[in-house]
Amino acid sequence: MGSRSSAKTPKKIGNNSNSTPASLEINCYEGESLTNLLQSILRGIESARHLDGSSLPEKIWIKQQFAIGVNEVTRVLERMKPCAELERSAQLLPSITNNHKSPSVKLQAVLVASDCNPRWLTKHLQSLASSRSVPLIFVKDNKEGSLRLGELVKLKTAIAIGIKVKGNAINKYVDDIIQADRYRLQPDGPNSGGIFDNFQDTDKKRNGVTNIV
Repeated sequence: MGSRSSAKTPKKIGNNSNSTPASLEINCYEGESLTNLLQSILRGIESARHLDGSSLPEKIWIKQQFAIGVNEVTRVLERMKPCAELERSAQLLPSITNNHKSPSVKLQAVLVASDCNPRWLTKHLQSLASSRSVPLIFVKDNKEGSLRLGELVKLKTAIAIGIKVKGNAINKYVDDIIQADRYRLQPDGPNSGGIFDNFQDTDKKRNGVTNIV
């Protein structure tokens, strides 16, 4: 009783309210909303792992699903084409575009510990991800956001984690998070309450790491 009123919702750290993928850059998850966020992604990991049926060791399988650490996330984002270049490529002749190879790995979103120290380690990710239309989802937990992210990928800490596009249950859960948060940020969207209500209802209906992490 009364838990909803005490629940923390993502905090705005900017003034932009456009309902674009990059708009997630203005939010920081902490408290109960952070716990719900991580639990949802963990459910996606468990479901994807079960459906995959892979015999790979868990840590190796996880590295196939995520870009782990600032260095790896940066490399994957740099290999992805900026949105402007993608638009220009779409205007080329079919014979040319058919021969063009898109990057083998794409990121759906990037989780970033906003309370990492020093903060310049992740500062470049904001513009890099925005130019690729990859949402940034910031997390904060009393300077222990990297510990919370590390739990997702079976590591002690992780400053940044990129969710790779695999078309699996992880992507489904993350898409639910993105859509719920995007709706909340719309001018006529709700201003309070848990942003996870929408996709929790949906859930009921369907029965070697880099140097800097």
